[in-house]
Amino acid sequence: MSSQVLIEQASAKAFAALLRAHAAATRALSAQLSAGHGLTLSDYEVLLRLAQAPERRMRRVDLAEQVLLTASGITRLLDGLEESGFVERAACSEDRRVVYAVLTEDGLEKLRGASKSHLSQIETHFRTRLDEGELENLTTLLGRLDEAGEEPACGPPE
Repeated sequence: MSSQVLIEQASAKAFAALLRAHAAATRALSAQLSAGHGLTLSDYEVLLRLAQAPERRMRRVDLAEQVLLTASGITRLLDGLEESGFVERAACSEDRRVVYAVLTEDGLEKLRGASKSHLSQIETHFRTRLDEGELENLTTLLGRLDEAGEEPACGPPE
């Protein structure tokens, strides 16, 4: 077998392993977050992004881009969070076409409550499988695949 074929096979295996690991972690953490707090992982990420944003507000289009959702996907997600009282809409005084998503006090409290157990669940999920050195290596390796180069925090600001 040529070295090119072996490289392609190794890349395909690594990619498949990454997808399986992501799916397993997402399933486990999502189930725990939903059962304990009635939030999906996407809900949690949106609340977290808003909590970390200046004035706890973001343009809906920017929020969609950051959480990797389409315009219709972010609308559906935000509709549910608005119905729950965790997020509200705000108009832009300079441009009527711009709509903001704003984290409410109830939304911030929901995020803070969910964060304690969610961060503990993340810790347990990874610590039962990987030691400190492996976690550092994994972080480094996955960071090299992240084109945006971001390292967002997982918990809300204090």
